Amino acid sequence: MIHKLIDKIKKTKAPIVVGLDPMLDYIPDHVKKKAFHEFGETLEGAGEAIWQFNKAIIDGTHDLIPAVKPQIAMYEQFGVEGLIAYKKTIDYCKSKDLVIIGDIKRGDIGSTSAAYAVGHLGKVQVGDKSYRGFDEDFATVNPYLGSDGVNPFIDVCKEENKGLFILVKTSNPSSGEFQDQLIDGRPLYELVGEKVAQWGESHMGHDYSYIGAVVGATYPEMGKALRKIMPKTYILVPGYGAQGGKGKDLVHFFNEDGLGAIINSSRGIIAAYKQKEYEHFTAENFADASRQAVIDMIKDIDGALEAGK
Repeated sequence: MIHKLIDKIKKTKAPIVVGLDPMLDYIPDHVKKKAFHEFGETLEGAGEAIWQFNKAIIDGTHDLIPAVKPQIAMYEQFGVEGLIAYKKTIDYCKSKDLVIIGDIKRGDIGSTSAAYAVGHLGKVQVGDKSYRGFDEDFATVNPYLGSDGVNPFIDVCKEENKGLFILVKTSNPSSGEFQDQLIDGRPLYELVGEKVAQWGESHMGHDYSYIGAVVGATYPEMGKALRKIMPKTYILVPGYGAQGGKGKDLVHFFNEDGLGAIINSSRGIIAAYKQKEYEHFTAENFADASRQAVIDMIKDIDGALEAGK
């Protein structure tokens, strides 16, 4: 699957991923009104509104982008109905040939970790038949429990030719409370990065591993150091746009081949119509605003990479 991701990045010339992280506040009133008219102001109505919102954004952007990243918590808050919308979103993205990064941030041990991996990336056996659960192409994983938590995911990834993005240095302000702590004079995130590179050696593609890393755009100097530590690791970079990351912050996340990183923007794209820059599209045309936000993000990143050569 890492090969498909890289091929689509090359084809679209867009090393970006759209974060499908819908909140009801992001969804225009006319979309919610239609869903609530059909299903009431219920969890089912909320799930329908989310699904229709996502579908419109996918329709408006899929030809420009290689991948999407739905954040499962935004769906789980609506219970089973939210998870139905999550699955419908994944299946629709697959029909558009997009790569799906399931932002699930799971992390446990043994059979529990294996069950998470099977549910999201593999197949579950039911009697004589096997079924795919959510069926994402990649999943995000929290490495805090060590190899006992990560290896079951890697085992499933090898079976299915799928991949992971493991948290190394996250974009949130308090990430340093743990991730920046020094161990023998080195920050913890560097040691985690080394471990990710080691895990990656067990599941390599041609030039890059199926085992990637998550490093926030809000810490470009740390990203520069981690790029050197993980030369064959694809880096998923959150924090662009709404969290303050800009194209100029991203140069060092890429390798000299112009690959090695994929930049995420969530509400900066899906709620673009709410921003002053795109308000002229109006809420009725929210998907057109999202499309323009994608185009502008591609230009910003491409310009920064050209300037950094």
